[in-house]
Amino acid sequence: MNKELRRVSVLILAMFLALCTSATIIQVVQQEQLQADSRNTRTLYASFSVERGQILAGDTVIAQSTPSNDQYRFQRVYPEGELYAPVTGYFTLHGENTGLEGALNNYLSGRANEQFLDRLNQILTGQTPRGATVLTTIDPVVQQAAWDALGDLTGSIVAIEPSTGRILAMVSKPSFDPNLLAGHDQSVVVQNYEQLLADPGDPLINRGIAGDLNPPGSTFKLVMTSAALEGGYTPDSQLPNPPSFVLPGTSTTITNSGGSACGGGETTSLATALRLSCNIPFANLGSELGYDAIHDQAVAFGFEDPELTVPMPVTPSVFPKPESEAQLMLQSFGQGNDRATPLQIAMVSAAIANGGEVMTPNLVESVTAPDLSVLQAFEPTVYGRAISADVAATMTQLMVANVASGVANGARIDGVDVGGKSGTAQNGKNDPYTLWYTGFAPANDPQVAVAVLLEDGAGKGQSGSGNGTAGPLAKKVIEAVLNR
Repeated sequence: MNKELRRVSVLILAMFLALCTSATIIQVVQQEQLQADSRNTRTLYASFSVERGQILAGDTVIAQSTPSNDQYRFQRVYPEGELYAPVTGYFTLHGENTGLEGALNNYLSGRANEQFLDRLNQILTGQTPRGATVLTTIDPVVQQAAWDALGDLTGSIVAIEPSTGRILAMVSKPSFDPNLLAGHDQSVVVQNYEQLLADPGDPLINRGIAGDLNPPGSTFKLVMTSAALEGGYTPDSQLPNPPSFVLPGTSTTITNSGGSACGGGETTSLATALRLSCNIPFANLGSELGYDAIHDQAVAFGFEDPELTVPMPVTPSVFPKPESEAQLMLQSFGQGNDRATPLQIAMVSAAIANGGEVMTPNLVESVTAPDLSVLQAFEPTVYGRAISADVAATMTQLMVANVASGVANGARIDGVDVGGKSGTAQNGKNDPYTLWYTGFAPANDPQVAVAVLLEDGAGKGQSGSGNGTAGPLAKKVIEAVLNR
């Protein structure tokens, strides 16, 4: 072989190897990334030609594909519509899928790596391509109870099984009908999408895990009390107790909710300050503990975790570094720049109920292939330890006292020891309050931890309270779990 021919052969071989390498990278290494890219309309359209897998809540079908007479072959249908929209999200020609439809798109469309042999078998046998079935952890009875409890209010309810992290309910209102975005007429879908985007109630936002987060108010006192007990304080530790307090370096005066001292006396105990939800003692506690101790405790409960998914991404709750001692004192009773999701607040209660151990929250019980083989099964996993077992036991006693004889009695249930904490967070000077309630039950064998968020003052402006308005809603959800 002459020199020129040898050079040409080497060049052709190099080009062939480059082509093989590039094809391998695209088809194997980058496959899932390219399929998930919203710009990949070819994959999107192909997905509508697949009998997409069902999404279930118990025996209830909350998303399924039915035969269609148009070019796409299958129509995505949401039988329960608004009730489960925060869970299912939507699957649409518009290009951006949300909820479990987006997070588990590869499984539902049959294109996950684990389903390669199934796809190959379907091609060889001429079967209609089918996706996997997703069974959620949602309990339909608890989901319905949370939905009914919220009524026409704006907000969210999240319920968790403390010992496993299973999410039993996730409701967000205003909600939306995913069927409006599942049609095959793209112009109609876009029109519906734009109308939902323009809705001032932001129905497309799952308030349980995302959106413009709210200040947690006095529910954050659970984090503060945990930090204090972990730092050597006891329930009897005394805190300053004036009826009003001017934040250092400012002219801002803070008061307790009743405008008086916390139970009388120049000082008050940590237990009393939590039971009566007094702001001034906790502001001073924050100054004593310092930012690092509080921040570390919040992070241990799950705050500021950008990697948390359920499997949808969760907007991180935050306890940001304050610019001044005054700001730290505000943040120490859940005001200032503190922000939290209902999921995060439920995780705090669940961790206390679970002996101090935070379980990773999850919405997916299992993913099953069309041949009924299990592709993914739920396994409870420990997120981390937030507090010691002894501190958790003390926190449980304190939260039960909050409900039995404190200002968190809105979720009291006869014959059941309920642990709870209310929160009434201020926003702008004349803006409606944000109302919260979180708790768990039964205290000796916790079956559920719940967080209730009510935005816009639940229609009561600045006259409502977390205990009086959100507490009874939490009670209904807890009762739904206990009565199963």
